[in-house]
Amino acid sequence: MLDIFRTLADGLDHPEGLAWAPNGKIYTGGTNGQIYEVSLAGDVREIARTGGLILGIAVDGAGRVYACHSTQQRVIRVDPADGSVETFFAGTPDRPVQAPNWAVFDAGGTMYLTDSGGWEADDGVVFRIRPDGSASVWTDEPRCFANGAALSPDGSALYVVESTAPGVCRIPIQADGSAGARELFVELPGTVPDGIAFGADGTLFVACYRPDRIYAVSPDGSASVLADDPRGVVLAAPTNVAFVGAALETLVVASLGRWHLAAVDLGIKGAPLNYPMVP
Repeated sequence: MLDIFRTLADGLDHPEGLAWAPNGKIYTGGTNGQIYEVSLAGDVREIARTGGLILGIAVDGAGRVYACHSTQQRVIRVDPADGSVETFFAGTPDRPVQAPNWAVFDAGGTMYLTDSGGWEADDGVVFRIRPDGSASVWTDEPRCFANGAALSPDGSALYVVESTAPGVCRIPIQADGSAGARELFVELPGTVPDGIAFGADGTLFVACYRPDRIYAVSPDGSASVLADDPRGVVLAAPTNVAFVGAALETLVVASLGRWHLAAVDLGIKGAPLNYPMVP
């Protein structure tokens, strides 16, 4: 299966997060705080450097990049037009951000942010940051190192990776916006799952930091191995996956253990993301 992957871009500093943007670019980060803009032709442009480790990436309707800055314990917002950097979110008065990992926008502009907490400390949470700037801890149920996250294609639930569980859980989004009870979606024994992305058909793709593997999980929670790399060359600590392209026809993989983005065409389109206009 590895032979169907190709290198989309090279020369990156151990990329982790990934996001496809409305301007036709891919955004990813580096281990020295770099924010990279990558074209589908593989051209790479560094738009900012903030020092420290960048994890999850999201993009709004104005094309601004939201990056989970692990070292600085905040979400930064970067404007690709001029490289300016500002703090978007650093927590609430009673719960500062500890380990920001992944950010997801819903259609109305609310951001769901996973905060992993400490490794094996079982203190992960998900913040809910509304368009007016008000924020709160939305749920503290995905405790086991809340990591990558994705809205279901119909927007009815947030799926969250719990890396030390290990597996993926489902948190229903109630009619009033509150969090429903955590539901286990899939267990992945012997792995450290990291990032997820939905196909339009409801298949959930899960990238695993350990081993070097990607799973495809059907809507009923049945998991199968999409690709496995025992040598860690094509997939080297694959942390996140994202669908890119005009028709979201290409799956891109970020490998924290190396310097490239890998790409594969599976004949499956991705579920569209939300790009709200955020004040």
